[in-house]
Amino acid sequence: MPKVIIVEDEESHSKALVRLCSRYQQERGVELDTAVYGNPAVFLQKYHGDADMVLLDILMPQMNGMECARRLRKRDENVLLCFVTSMAQYAIQGYEVGAVDFILKPVNYDEFSLKMDRMLRILRKQSSATVLVSTRSEMKKIDLRDLAYVEVFNHSLIYHTTEGDYNVRGSLKTVEAKLNPQVFARCNSCYLVNLAHVQ
Repeated sequence: MPKVIIVEDEESHSKALVRLCSRYQQERGVELDTAVYGNPAVFLQKYHGDADMVLLDILMPQMNGMECARRLRKRDENVLLCFVTSMAQYAIQGYEVGAVDFILKPVNYDEFSLKMDRMLRILRKQSSATVLVSTRSEMKKIDLRDLAYVEVFNHSLIYHTTEGDYNVRGSLKTVEAKLNPQVFARCNSCYLVNLAHVQ
């Protein structure tokens, strides 16, 4: 179930977005897990890399949406980011932080549903190319191109990536079932290897 986080300081706008999400779920027959933050600083403090998309207002007091997006990108390069704003000129800056789209306020359902359709298509493509792991401190999305191999050690899994290693609980059998067998080969009972990293 895709997780959608709404970061919007005006309650009337955040409630409107929640209603649009509910309508979208009913009309498209999809399930969305929605969460709302009225303060971007609180959102960043509580964010653990577990969202699929963030709908982010730009004009907010204390910290604007662009600054929030820049800080978010330092922690999560993969989450889909869509700005919701009343000022189109700000939305153009969204490309600096890898925003996939923007929605103009006041938001109407037709535009919202088109943007959501697009983001869910992107998400489906992304999900086949990433794996989500839960470490003790965070949820981490790992790009499968960066995953060299998965190792079982002392009843834990170690994901060895180009960015570093991540220790998680789980079984190699479960991981193997999620990954493409043409790309990841189980060479013995302890290792699942990305063949693209074999020399």
